[in-house]
Amino acid sequence: MSTSEPEAKAITPEGLVALEAELEELEGPARRAMAARILAARELGDLKENAEYHIAKEDQAHLETRIQRLQQRRREAVVVEAKADDATFGFGRTAEVLDEASGKVHTWTIVGSTEADLAQGKLSAESPVAKALIGHAPGDSIEVQTPRGPRRFRVQGLVA
Repeated sequence: MSTSEPEAKAITPEGLVALEAELEELEGPARRAMAARILAARELGDLKENAEYHIAKEDQAHLETRIQRLQQRRREAVVVEAKADDATFGFGRTAEVLDEASGKVHTWTIVGSTEADLAQGKLSAESPVAKALIGHAPGDSIEVQTPRGPRRFRVQGLVA
C-alpha cells in the first residue's frame, strides 16, 4: 500500500465514491440552501443586530471549510484496489478476525484513515491493529500492542 508521495492518502474505490457524493451534495444543494438561509436572514432587518444572519454566515464559513477539506482530500487521494487473488489480509480486503481473549469475531475491512468507521467494520490502515493484521493469512495469529495492553487476534478467513 505504498504511495510515491508522502502526502498522498490511500482510499478505497468505495471511499472515493462516497467522498465525491458528499462533495457534490455540499457544493450543490447545501450551498444553495445556505444562500437561501442567508437571504432570508438579511430580510429580517438591521444586520448589526441580526443574530440569524450572523449564525448563517458562521455556518456558511463552516460549510466552505468542509468543502475545501474534501477537495484537498480528493486531490491527495490515491485509490488502492484490493487484490482479490491475494491470500492475505490487506488494504481494501475484508476478513473475519477473532479476538482471542473475548472470543468475539469481527468483520473488518482495512480502509484509508479518512473513511475509517469501526461501527461499520471499517478499520483504519494506520491503526495498530490493522498494521499488525496486514499481510497475514487465514489461520495466522498475531499479538498487537494497544493502548489497553497486548491483545491477540487470529485471521479466521477472508471475505470475497
